Amino acid sequence: MDVEYIALETTDEFLTQGSVQDVGKEYLLVKNRNNDGDIFIFDRQTGKGVRKINRQGQGAEEYARINGMILDENNGEVFIKSPGNKILVYDLYGSFKRCLNIDREVSSVFDYDKSNLIGYDMSDYHSKGKDRTKSYHVIISKQDGSITREIFIPFQTINTPIVTDRDNFVTNYVDQIRLSQGKYTLMDTSADTLYNYASDGTLSPFIVRIPSAQTMEPAVFLYMGISTDRYYFMQAVKNVFNFEKGNGFYADELMYDKEEKAIFQATVYNGDYTEKRPVAMTAKSINREIENIASLNAFELVEVYKKNQLQDGKLKEIASKLDEEDNPVVMLVKQKK
Repeated sequence: MDVEYIALETTDEFLTQGSVQDVGKEYLLVKNRNNDGDIFIFDRQTGKGVRKINRQGQGAEEYARINGMILDENNGEVFIKSPGNKILVYDLYGSFKRCLNIDREVSSVFDYDKSNLIGYDMSDYHSKGKDRTKSYHVIISKQDGSITREIFIPFQTINTPIVTDRDNFVTNYVDQIRLSQGKYTLMDTSADTLYNYASDGTLSPFIVRIPSAQTMEPAVFLYMGISTDRYYFMQAVKNVFNFEKGNGFYADELMYDKEEKAIFQATVYNGDYTEKRPVAMTAKSINREIENIASLNAFELVEVYKKNQLQDGKLKEIASKLDEEDNPVVMLVKQKK
């Protein structure tokens, strides 16, 4: 992987916890983790603050909270996912343009093409054990929120990561769409095949798991992470939860080596540190270019720099100029070209 570091400018106006939502060629979209409604636009090349927007509220042109953001630089638009199956669209100055009322319980929404988004309808989480009645992966119009294409992954019975105990239940939601190497991999916990999806609507089997999750007790669900020319990173999650201890859904990080034709448990480390710092290879994907994002806290970077625990390079150079109160440094992980 290639790694790009961006030190976010720190000013009285641009103070952020650094939760990066999307990355374009020119801009970074960032919000805070406390859902105060602030949207920060930073210059990707320099890290300088460009604009701060806040349209949070209860009005028709406002979002109740930010459940996700998609940056569409080609059309100069920002899509804000809000409760109630709404996506509000603004220009890059925060001016309201339109509201998409979507007739689906969509999550995992990504920019798809000039006219459409792609998303996953997680209403199947309410229907475990029932037969499917619709598609759950959908292409969504950027203009009016209508479903322009349904993508049917073959399966019959709905099987979702939900554990129940008398009156209690808990769910484990993992994104069912993965972008890696510029390709969409579509997953559904009810299916044992992961598919690559082409822009012409073609589904191609990518990975088939054995045995079937439908036959395992407890079920183990397979999710896709970063894929490279040689390695496929995956996550196997066991559908168990201990209500007394409050933990469960235990995950194994797996890697398939195409040359060795074997599966390993693998950990990938960031080579810019002198000590071992793991990088999540199955974290949420961002877009066709960026495989993974992390926000590195300034106070932690200052500490490791003082301890001489950074290798010579861009990250060490940035850390040498940081103050502990500065905004985070954004790490973008990309495929080597």
